[in-house]
Amino acid sequence: MADVTNLRSPAEAGLSKLFESSRKAFASESAISREEAFRFFEATGLPSRRVEAFKYTDLRAAITEAAPPAEAPSEDAARAAVAGATGFNEVEAARLTFVNGHLVAALSDLDRIPEGVTVTPLNAALAAGDARLKLLAPVEQVRENPIYQLNTAFLADGALISVAPGAKPQTPVHLRFVGTGEAAFSTATRVLVEIGAGAEFFLLESHEGPSGLTYQPNDALDVRIGAEAAFRHTRLNREGDAAIALSTISVRLDARAQLETVNLVTGAKLSRHQIYLHVAGEDANAVVNGATLLGHGQLADSTLLADHAATGGVGREMFKTVIDGDSTGVFQGKIIVRQVAQQTDGKMKSDCLLLTDDGQMMNKPELEIFADDVACGHGATCGAPDEDLLFYLMARGLPRATAESLLVQAFVGEAVETVTHEGARDALIGGIEAWLAARG
Repeated sequence: MADVTNLRSPAEAGLSKLFESSRKAFASESAISREEAFRFFEATGLPSRRVEAFKYTDLRAAITEAAPPAEAPSEDAARAAVAGATGFNEVEAARLTFVNGHLVAALSDLDRIPEGVTVTPLNAALAAGDARLKLLAPVEQVRENPIYQLNTAFLADGALISVAPGAKPQTPVHLRFVGTGEAAFSTATRVLVEIGAGAEFFLLESHEGPSGLTYQPNDALDVRIGAEAAFRHTRLNREGDAAIALSTISVRLDARAQLETVNLVTGAKLSRHQIYLHVAGEDANAVVNGATLLGHGQLADSTLLADHAATGGVGREMFKTVIDGDSTGVFQGKIIVRQVAQQTDGKMKSDCLLLTDDGQMMNKPELEIFADDVACGHGATCGAPDEDLLFYLMARGLPRATAESLLVQAFVGEAVETVTHEGARDALIGGIEAWLAARG
């Protein structure tokens, strides 16, 4: 039998060269399995539509060149970039600022982190071989994901955040990611969050960058929520219109832990946000919502895996997508209920509002249930704005565009109104209003 050789694309070959040439610049090799991660990626390559999980988001076709890892910017360049960032500016928070994937201490609030919370720059943790690095990849399935492994291989910076047991800081921590530059670049950041038993923690994330610049951010967030602890997370994607933005959040929930994560996407030419949940303790509760508004040929992919491996877990997943122009939305969601996870209550839904005939939406919800005492369901819808409702609003004197905007706001508002923090919720609503205003 003839040997079969997988032909590498120019981007894959370029990534191999970049990995070899970047070895000396990487922080400690011993603390993370950087080599193992890249060998995994080399074996899989950039995922294409031949891989079921990437059927609708062909990264091999989208990424034609390997962008070099971004170097740390000068402080002046960083200040100029941050001056144009707007995400969550109105929210009182302790900010950690990353410019081109590098933590900028001078633009961060490392000296006013809320009581009960400690922040360690990831480079320092890597150099010291920090034991908390064992928290990497808290969900088993994420280790089989090529995007996540590529992030591990090129990991450049990030942070370790620890919340003491019982701590309940009132001020959120804001991870502010900003891109800048004139030439193509890539970034790979990782933030690890460990929340002690009975603690409560609110984390904000904003991702912004210039339009017209081709860049490739690959961000990952690993979270472990202790028993009876709560983690509330609000994320905003306002990347530039030529960006290919990849992101992964993986969360492990212990007994009676609570998770709230809401993601608003309006930016990037192509984005894929991956969510991995592992319900490890009994009676845990997870709320996972997403709101996506697309136009001008954008593609946004929300992919979710919720793995229930303990009794009494409750999961509520709601995704709302608005498609304008010739853009494409993708939702792939899978709930796994293992045999031990009796009395699991899981509901997952993806709804799409098509504003034109040129757009498209790919919905793929799945259930995989091995227990017999559960209440689980999923659903997906796709359709145009209700003409009766539009007529009702227009009959009261509203122009059609205004009436349509009101319907869009009501449609996606359902996904963001669950955000507990009032300021964060207002920021997401402001993002939706800005998208509608730009649409005209």
